Amino acid sequence: MTPQVNALYQQACSAEYQNNLPDAIEKLKQAIALAGNDSMLYTKLAGIYSDLGEYDLALQAYSKVLELKPDDAFVYISVGSIYETQGKYQEALAAYNKSIQIFPEYKYNFLNIANVQYKMQDYKSAVKSYSKFLEIYPQHKEARENLASAYLVLDMPEKAVKEYTTLYNKNTSTFKDYANYGIALVKTGDYSKGSEILEKAVELDPENTSCHISLALAYQELGNNDLALEQYGVVFKQLPNLHSIRLDYANLLADMKKNPEAVEQYKIYAQNYPNDARAYKNMAIVYKRMNDVDSAITNFEKSLTLKSDDIDVKKDLAECYHAKKDYISALKYYDEVLKVKPDDIEAKTNKAFALHALDQYDEAIALYEEVLGVKDNPTVSANLTKAIVAQGFVSLNAKNYSKASEYFQKAVARDSADDYAYYGLAKAYRGLELNEKAAEMYEKAIALNPEKALYSSEYGDFISALYSQQPVVSATGDDDLPEIALNSDGDIQQQQKPADMSKNKDLIALGDENYRKKDFDLAIQNYQEALTINPGDEVTLLKIGNIYGMKNDNKTAAEFYKRAIVVKPDYADGWFNLGLAYANEKNYSEAKNSFSKVIEINPQYAYAYYALAIAYETENNKPEALKYYKLFLQYNKDADNVAQVQEKIRSLEK
Repeated sequence: MTPQVNALYQQACSAEYQNNLPDAIEKLKQAIALAGNDSMLYTKLAGIYSDLGEYDLALQAYSKVLELKPDDAFVYISVGSIYETQGKYQEALAAYNKSIQIFPEYKYNFLNIANVQYKMQDYKSAVKSYSKFLEIYPQHKEARENLASAYLVLDMPEKAVKEYTTLYNKNTSTFKDYANYGIALVKTGDYSKGSEILEKAVELDPENTSCHISLALAYQELGNNDLALEQYGVVFKQLPNLHSIRLDYANLLADMKKNPEAVEQYKIYAQNYPNDARAYKNMAIVYKRMNDVDSAITNFEKSLTLKSDDIDVKKDLAECYHAKKDYISALKYYDEVLKVKPDDIEAKTNKAFALHALDQYDEAIALYEEVLGVKDNPTVSANLTKAIVAQGFVSLNAKNYSKASEYFQKAVARDSADDYAYYGLAKAYRGLELNEKAAEMYEKAIALNPEKALYSSEYGDFISALYSQQPVVSATGDDDLPEIALNSDGDIQQQQKPADMSKNKDLIALGDENYRKKDFDLAIQNYQEALTINPGDEVTLLKIGNIYGMKNDNKTAAEFYKRAIVVKPDYADGWFNLGLAYANEKNYSEAKNSFSKVIEINPQYAYAYYALAIAYETENNKPEALKYYKLFLQYNKDADNVAQVQEKIRSLEK
């Protein structure tokens, strides 16, 4: 640089310092006219043009610099910065990449590259560049914030949470991105921490709808349904036509047993998202709960047209058709379920009930036996015997006496107290002209049920015919057999006469008296004799279960509780005591399921909340334990327990 050029350069620098940029430009142009190959002059000129916002002129000057010094990495950075400012991200990225190619040791350039990639919404590349930058400059706040945001956009909430947590813990007082931090926490399933952060977010920005939505979901998952409902109210006030979250909103209403309101929200969601099978499925579940079986079937069928492989829907459909006593349709869906889940015991059992109800006894018998081969079930066992007896009478009516006798013998082997099986066997032996055996079977039937007039009458006719050696037709005939009634579960029960029920009550009263006397074995005997008259008495089944529970025989107790709830599915006390039996066996998963069922049946059943709280506390799940202890206090009417539970809550909240 000649003295004259240097003097002009210095004058330009002085003018720049005095913020007289036009004069600085003029001096630099004069210098360039004298020394057109001096890159320093063009670099200074480009910088001043850039400060003035004359980006095209600045780029022209930088272009001249790069002609003179093509390996100047920092000039490429300056060029990239101008392009970035202009929103020309592809050109900016090319310039930054050229710089890193020339001077890879300059790691700070990774921030420039990452920022441009972020603005281009190339979040995967941005993540890589931010990560390289932060390896060298881990304290850089903006880079970490953008990295966290990129992770969230890429639906990598765990990594986003890690970055936000680092920022939050480093300086809580200056942390501002509560919204994205809370949303990321909710996405990872940390609903407790997520709700805490989101509460701060909506306090800082009440108009942030996304935060209200995530906060509603967090409260919903935590079981804080009233708070969730409040947040949904805020969301719909801000955006009345935001239908994308109505499915979650409807699910909340359904959980709160606000069934009509839930159905209405499912309908709105389905109108806007007609191809989402979940809307119809969940709506159907609510209709099923409301005992609107026809509407449930309509929506389950619609759900299935959209998602044909949903086995749960097929199972629900089978149960709905079963409830309507449309056993043909029920069987269709039971078969589809079993095709995919051949070991589904519940589906097999219900299919057996449906076959039984359709008088397809042999097929029902085969399924009952298959079910019992996997797991003992008193109801299935009883129905198996009834199906065998029923098939025996089918063979009897077809005059296939040998086959009938085989069925009745099998029934008697299963249940030696089944008077109706002995009666059928007597008729089969009569048909086979095995009169001595027939007489023996009549006598056994009469001994087991002496009040059954049919048995005595027909036996009398039989004896008279033997003595007179005259053929005789039964006075009652086969058409007068005791009526067999089929309940909604496919269970077959013989109808009882008033005299039977009177005897039943006497036996129960005797059992109660022996229970008070602590003669538990005799009480069980009394109750079981009562059950032979009325096997569907859920209260008596519960009493037997309670005695076994007192004997610490929890498994036997559980079996009787299960029988009670099979007889009466909405029997809250049966579900509660079943939960206690599971809890005593340390089977907390099944215990929680049972206690939750109690609450579903009767939301005001206070001790179900208490039992759930204990189960969660035993599993060291403090948030859920706290939730249910507090719900217990809400519904509890026993003042003696309040202080104890309040102390538990204080202890868990420490």
